[in-house]
Formats: sequence, structure tokens, C-alpha cells
Amino acid sequence: MGKVLIVDDEASQRGILSQILKAEGHEVFDAADVTKALRQLQEKDPDVVLTDLKMEGKGGLELVEEVSRRPFPPEVVVITAFGSIETAVKAMRLGAYDYLEKPLEREVLILVVQRAAEKRDLRRKGQRLRQELFRQVSSGLVVKSLAMQHVLEIVSKVAASEATVLIRGESGTGKERIARLIHHQSSRGDRPMQSINCAAFPETLLESELFGYEKAAFTGAHGRKVGLIEAASGGTLFLDEVADMSLSTQAKVLRVLQEKEIRRVGSIATVAVDVRIIAATNKNLEEEIGKRTFREDLFYRLNIIPIFIPPLRERREDIPALVEHFISQSRRMKGVDPEAMRLLCEYDWPGNVRELEAVMERIDVLSTGDRVTVNDLPLELREKLSRSPDVQWELPEGGISFEEWERNLLAMALEKSHGVMSDAARLLGMTYRTFQYRAMKFGLKGD
Repeated sequence: MGKVLIVDDEASQRGILSQILKAEGHEVFDAADVTKALRQLQEKDPDVVLTDLKMEGKGGLELVEEVSRRPFPPEVVVITAFGSIETAVKAMRLGAYDYLEKPLEREVLILVVQRAAEKRDLRRKGQRLRQELFRQVSSGLVVKSLAMQHVLEIVSKVAASEATVLIRGESGTGKERIARLIHHQSSRGDRPMQSINCAAFPETLLESELFGYEKAAFTGAHGRKVGLIEAASGGTLFLDEVADMSLSTQAKVLRVLQEKEIRRVGSIATVAVDVRIIAATNKNLEEEIGKRTFREDLFYRLNIIPIFIPPLRERREDIPALVEHFISQSRRMKGVDPEAMRLLCEYDWPGNVRELEAVMERIDVLSTGDRVTVNDLPLELREKLSRSPDVQWELPEGGISFEEWERNLLAMALEKSHGVMSDAARLLGMTYRTFQYRAMKFGLKGD
């Protein structure tokens, strides 16, 4: 049973409706006008609003509009006089659940109100489920750095749209986690999100996984199979490592983006699909386009909203918070010694957050104490840090031109790497994107 607010300027009508619905087990409130009804909405949060359309002052249509603006609105059932169906239909267009004609039939009234209450209860349960899914998806997404705060700002903006998103970043930075955040915050959040790693399948198998196939389309196709794109219709498709698709498959994905339709392998018929695509890659797509291994037109269709996730070594302020988060998931570990935390923060984490999580899990399993010490850290991590060069350099008395020094350093790295920007970036411990930005600032060019 639910909470019902009855809105009518006739006291006798309110009394009759109240008696009927209370007898069915509903908790009932009433209001004589729209102003009082809005106050009751705020105080009581009813599941169903049962309102007459014609009242003194503001009418039922104005109330329907006001209710629809609430963050989690109740279901509205409007009561209309015989012959005023057009007004009732207008109310439903504004968001009303259903309408009842006068004179009211008791059984119809009970059934409609019950169904309206059940619908809001289902919506409430769906909202809780989405919140729990969001909590699970965002678990481990610890953000302290300005760079990651900026990423989450973009995520919150793009989630409300239907735009295609391209997430770029090194392996282990959390690209799929960001994709799931976008999906769960979007209007498609209660619908399926299908994911596929394009690098994990050979070309022919990837195509059948994405588009499905008809019976006898190839040897072993014993029946029809629905592909991931069709299965994600109404929801989201996440294409991880999108740069690893063949040119042929890229062309078919481009058609999905342009025409909103697919063709199963072995079929001549097209199937309409309503799917939002989020793609991700750890490769430099501009370089792949130059090598003719990635279609330029597909790049522009995917890159509507670009999101770059910086590697962990470029946002070291996130490391202590991530470490504390992983420790909070342990039943035994209580904290980290300062020296151990210093070494964790100094390490470059080539595997990014995924590697840090794996290291913390290993420590949790193998360590004997309740605090992480230096001796608990993996040997390869301690050895790599001990081999790190300790560069001694003294600032001249007259100072230096930092911009000239930076330009010379970038130029030296380009020369040593024979003009290959990705190799030059590695020499200076930068991502390709960071190096490219800084090089462009000084007019330096590479391959």
C-alpha cells in the first residue's frame, strides 16, 4: 500500500475518496487547493497524487506541471468530468500517470491508484539499484588530483547527453571504470551496458561477436546469435582497445554510428539499433591514422567527446588516497609506514592503478603485520627505486631561462630518439600527449 494525496476543492469529494482508499490500506492526506497540496508534497512525499482537474484558483494541470519538476515525483492520477478527455490527455502529456472520468467507479479507482503506487515503488527500487551499482562502479575511483577532478567534471556533463565518447589513456588507468560511470549516470543507466575488448578477438570472431550471425552463416553457426550491439540496444556499448579492430570491422562500426543499424553476418536484412558507443584505447590514434591502420572518418565520429585519463605517475597526489582505499578493503591491514608510503609515491607505476591494486592485494595476502612496511613492498619495486639515478645539479648564480632549458631538453630527447615523439616522451618520463603539447609550444616537430 502507498501514501496518497487527494486534491479537490470539494470537502465531500475528498471525504468519500479518503474513506475508499483508507479502507484499502493506503495512508491518505488531502488538500483543498494547489498551494496546500504543494506543501503536503514537501512534508509527506506521497506515492500517488489524486487530483481534480477543475478547481478554484490553480487547477490540476498546474499541479501536474509542478509535480513533474520534483527530483523524484509521485505518480499523478487526474479526475476529469465526462467529455473533458482532451484536457486529461494534455495532463498525461505533462507527466500524469492516468486519468479517471466522473462519476468515479469504486473498483476502477482502487485499481488505478494501486497500480500507480506500485509503479512508484518499482521506480524507487530501481533508483536504489542504480545507486548501488554506481557505488560499486565508483569503488576504487579515488580522486584527489586536479587532473582527475577535471575528468569527473567532464563525465558528469557528458553523461546527460547521448554523445559518443572516446576515452584515452594507458593500460590500467581505469578507462572501463570511467565508461561505466558515464553509463550509470546517464538516462540509459537502467538498461544494459555491453563491453568487449577488441584486442582479444581475431577479426572474424570479433565481427560475429559485435554483429551476431544467422544460422548457417559459416561452419559451426547452428542457429541465430544476437550480437553485442543488438543486445546493447537501448543501452551502451563499450569498445575497449578500439584501435585493434580491423579496417573492415571499423567500416561496419562507422555504419552503426551513422545509420543506427546493423546487419548480422550471413543476412541481407538490416536491424535498427539504439545504442550509445563509448570507445577506449591506449594507442595514439593520430599515429594509427598516419599508418593507415585506423580510419580517419571513424576517429572523428568517435572523438565527439574526448576524455584523457592521465597515468598515475602524473598524478602522484592520488597515490596515498588510493593506497588507503585498498587498505580499507582489507580485514587485517590498518595502515602504511611513512617510509613505505614514500616509496609507493616515488614509484612510476607503469601498470598504473591496476598495478597498484595488485601490489596492495599481494601485500595483504603475504604480509604478517597489520601495517605495510618497506619490507612488505615487492622486491622489484624496491630494486627499481634503488637503481634510480640521483641527479645532482646546482642552479647557477645568475639563474637560467627555464623555457630555454625546457626547449633544449625536449630537443635533445627528440634528437636521441631520431625524431620519434613517443620514444622521446619515454626518455623524459612523459606521456606522448604531454610531450607533444610541450614540443608544439616550442615549435619542435617529430615523426
